[in-house]
Amino acid sequence: MKKYNECLKKNIAVANGFEKAELVFKNAKILNVFSEEICVGDLAVNDGTIVGIGTYQGLEEVDLDGKYIVPGFIDAHMHIESTMVTPFELARAIVPTGTTTIIADPHELVNVAGKSGLDYLLAATEQIPLNVFVMLPSSVPATPFETNGAGPFLAADMQAYLNHPRVLGLGEVMCYPAVLTGDPVILDKLTLCRNALADGHAPGLSGKALQAYASAGIHSEHESTSWSEALEKLQAGFYILVREGSAAKNLHAIISGLLESDCPLDRFLFCTDDKHLEDIHREGHIRFNIKQAIDLGLCPIKAIKMATINTAQAYGLRKLGAIAPGYQADLVILSDLGTMQVNQVYRDGRLVDDATWAHPPQHPIDPKLLDSVHIHTLTPEKLRLPLGQKNHVIEIIKDQIETHHLIETLPGIDGTFCPDENYDKLCVIERHGHSGNVGVAAIKGFGIRNGAIATTVAHDSHNMIVVGDNDADILLAVKHLVEIGGGYVVAGNHRIIGSVPLTLAGLISLEPGDLVQKKVSALIASAHQLGVASGVDPFITLSFMALPVIPALRLTDLGLFDVEAFQLIND
Repeated sequence: MKKYNECLKKNIAVANGFEKAELVFKNAKILNVFSEEICVGDLAVNDGTIVGIGTYQGLEEVDLDGKYIVPGFIDAHMHIESTMVTPFELARAIVPTGTTTIIADPHELVNVAGKSGLDYLLAATEQIPLNVFVMLPSSVPATPFETNGAGPFLAADMQAYLNHPRVLGLGEVMCYPAVLTGDPVILDKLTLCRNALADGHAPGLSGKALQAYASAGIHSEHESTSWSEALEKLQAGFYILVREGSAAKNLHAIISGLLESDCPLDRFLFCTDDKHLEDIHREGHIRFNIKQAIDLGLCPIKAIKMATINTAQAYGLRKLGAIAPGYQADLVILSDLGTMQVNQVYRDGRLVDDATWAHPPQHPIDPKLLDSVHIHTLTPEKLRLPLGQKNHVIEIIKDQIETHHLIETLPGIDGTFCPDENYDKLCVIERHGHSGNVGVAAIKGFGIRNGAIATTVAHDSHNMIVVGDNDADILLAVKHLVEIGGGYVVAGNHRIIGSVPLTLAGLISLEPGDLVQKKVSALIASAHQLGVASGVDPFITLSFMALPVIPALRLTDLGLFDVEAFQLIND
């Protein structure tokens, strides 16, 4: 208490101009997100806190010569595991692009390893130059129609984490049919978090079903793929998270609709959800969402508000998202608002530079997180797909994670499906050492030829998923994936072309981020050389083919799953 009082006293004295600030930005154009105006003047920072805007002197002064200062950007919903690097390496990739805060849902790790996965993430996000807030995974497993590693993560398991200062509430409630039917397991979680926040995940939900979902106390939704869907969800009271990730690209449709409407923007936020490190390296992070919106015609100030104060207010982050006295000095320096080119980033009043990344924090890792790939013996017979008169087929939709559900006549020999130029074989193999189940289906639109792609990143139960046009390469890719302890593998013409080990839970590499990015970039190029269609991210698209809460047709280790009917297909 005494130390805090002394800090307050000092900040008040600096704000009054009685003492010099630790840091002053001179001659700055400062974005005020409350009045939506640009203020010209000095910005004073003391002990990591903004204390005044006007005319100030500092112990250290930085002359911005007319450059812009805007608040640090906030990602409203993302999964650290989807970047495949440790939280420190993720921070190194995104903070220089302007993102200073993320709200993460670690359901990938928790599906594989339960509490050990959550404990790892909370420990690994301490003392890194990035604000990391956490939503407790609500849907582990996402449905009862798949086999995850750790079993269910229940309300009783969550109880101990609710008082953690960086835990904000309940993560995306993907099991929306369970909400609609009043399933007691999900109701227990919603009740436990009734005084916190609850994120939504309800693709395509409409009408009374959407009203029922909202009535459960769920406050946000990030699965809208069209303006009409976003508008209906807005009208139902949701915050709308406008997603632009690697596989799901919904920003253009929603921002275009916003520009044609008279809707206020205060309940629209930006998120990436799942964005590949390669794409972050090429485009930036939330900065890319802002720039895309500006390019579509949205006022730069309003676009920046969607990435800052809107998100901070939606998630109760009182000291973030604005440049005003009393707010944390997370600041982004821009040459101009149109290009959104980031010059410098300050997090908590300190410049982010090469020295910031010199000493990664160390923390223990539960050994079971490093030993997570355990499959039963896999034979060609287990990969066989019998032909019916017609078969159910998963069809990929370019730039989306939704799929089409087709029923078509498939090519084959002796009553068994054989891939051709239109269809590949998709397999999901239980990899947690439990059932040994193998699901097999035909997939259209992937395009791989003379090869196979395999990964242990398969949302959300993270079994092994593999796609290919011949069993020999499929089996070879699976074998290598086991040998490296999980990750990404590309096989072609009966040899291993390349791989990226993800040794932590089969999801995260312990190598430096720039090295992982280079390896993944090369592997993606290899996959496209094998014929993977343009507009299809080989690994991220593949990883979503097992997620049974995204329409319309998916494959789990238990078999084909009709998401709209919410049941396994038995014919």
